[in-house]
Amino acid sequence: MAGSTYGNIFRITTWGESHGRALGVVVDGCPAGIELCEDDIQLFLNRRKPGQSQFTTQRNEDDKAEILSGIFEGKTTGTPISMIVYNKDHHSADYSDIASYYRPGHADFTFDEKYGFRDYRGGGRSSGRETIGRVAAGAIADKILKSLGISITTYSKSIGNVEINYSNFDSNEINNNALYMPDREAATKAETLLKEKMEQKDSVGGIIECIVNNCPIGVGEPVFEKLNANLAKAVMSIGAVKGFEIGDGFAVSTANGSTNNDGFTIKDNKIIKTSNHAGGILGGISDGSPIIIRAAVKPTPSIASTQSTVNKSLQDIDINIKGRHDPIIVPRAVVVVESMVAVTLVDMLFLAMTSRIDKIIDFWK
Repeated sequence: MAGSTYGNIFRITTWGESHGRALGVVVDGCPAGIELCEDDIQLFLNRRKPGQSQFTTQRNEDDKAEILSGIFEGKTTGTPISMIVYNKDHHSADYSDIASYYRPGHADFTFDEKYGFRDYRGGGRSSGRETIGRVAAGAIADKILKSLGISITTYSKSIGNVEINYSNFDSNEINNNALYMPDREAATKAETLLKEKMEQKDSVGGIIECIVNNCPIGVGEPVFEKLNANLAKAVMSIGAVKGFEIGDGFAVSTANGSTNNDGFTIKDNKIIKTSNHAGGILGGISDGSPIIIRAAVKPTPSIASTQSTVNKSLQDIDINIKGRHDPIIVPRAVVVVESMVAVTLVDMLFLAMTSRIDKIIDFWK
């Protein structure tokens, strides 16, 4: 099976299955000398672990990360960093009947057709639990970005039809509610909506917004390694993400050039933009403005209400999916989006270091 590795210089390879013994990641290309411990990784993993509220699966996992290599005396050594998280509360029996049919909205059918088999215990590699490795790697990438003064703020922009009001935006509120919304009033309305959907044995989706501040100008290449293209690939590789936007995104299709173009001006003897419809990226290269991206996340496909499907005997059947599932994916996916953005930025920053000979000379002389 190909496709478990992402990145060029800063590379991550995730491994493991939802109901296997463990999951993890190998991070290669991390510079030596970065202070790193398991607590740093845990801060990120705690944001995606199950059982945090009534709106997440009640699977009882502490998701404790162990660093197996690449660290000596509290600092990275420049060698591959291997991390592991053991599965402890996997109820594989909950999924035994799934082996005979294909769940709507899941990868069961395509996986079976491609490989001739599938791990039906929670989805195997196609499970959202695979993102543990991405988040662990994201924690390392985040430390690298912070050392450069680059920060990322990620939150739930909308849950179902409940959207935040930017007039009420409070970044301190993001971690104060179960839905990671920066608007307390919107979070309260969204919780009411989710409770209604749970009673109806249904689910909803939403939008995750991510803002990168202080990214330097010049990150990204102009053709196949565009920063926006690689960010899109990274975020779209998250199983539940069905749409991606940079800046004004799909709204540009109804805009005019006169209103969509970002003008330039001089401030403090530097060139800056007068607006940011482009979302911080021009021609595939960062322009110094905040990078703004959005990810559309689908409703949880595992719902308790009756759904129509087929089984392996080619019979039409009705099913009611059992097991422990999130009524909404969005809150736990916030840190996953942030992690993939961080990993991509670090990789692209490293690539950009070879763009100019004068910069290479400055480094080596």
